[in-house]
Amino acid sequence: MPDMKKYDLILDALQQLLEEKKIQNISVSEIAQKAGIGKGSIYYYFPSKDAILDALIQRSYETPLQTASNLAAQTDISPFTRMAMLLQACRNSSIAFLKQNNSSSSDASAQDIAYLHQKYLNHVISKLKPDLAEIIKQGVESGEIHFDYPAALAEIVLIVIAVKLDNSLLPSSIEETEDTMRGLISLLEKGTEVKPGTLSYLSFISQM
Repeated sequence: MPDMKKYDLILDALQQLLEEKKIQNISVSEIAQKAGIGKGSIYYYFPSKDAILDALIQRSYETPLQTASNLAAQTDISPFTRMAMLLQACRNSSIAFLKQNNSSSSDASAQDIAYLHQKYLNHVISKLKPDLAEIIKQGVESGEIHFDYPAALAEIVLIVIAVKLDNSLLPSSIEETEDTMRGLISLLEKGTEVKPGTLSYLSFISQM
């Protein structure tokens, strides 16, 4: 059975090294040395440095995402309220990521930052998509939402929100982000045939 203490030591070591140097200059040997364990032990837990980075991102932003998953399962709450909870978690996770990224070492290159952003966005979207799709599906079944492709809609919404909140792939001003969110809300309301104004609460997402 894996030793979770060593698992966390490995993640802690990579996190510390990322504050000191560029990703491409960090080796598995350095991670092992920083963690105080043998290099061979690293491969018992992770097949590669990339896998360690994936696990670090998951651990760093897991709390708000897990909270969203738990709330999404509470079917006694309306689908619109649960959508808001889940997307709020996406926003909170993005804020946490950006704060940590902004406090990282100034030695981080644009390539490093872009790589971390890509990893982060992939994690958030893949983690939240099943929950959001299920909420939309339940809304369809209850007659509150009208849409034939819940999973596709969930993915579209999360991609737009995650990219806009990250604000690195397509840098935008606050006003531009707010315009995008208003457009997304309008499209969602028309596409799912809900009363205009039903999803207006989603405007909070752009308030970073």
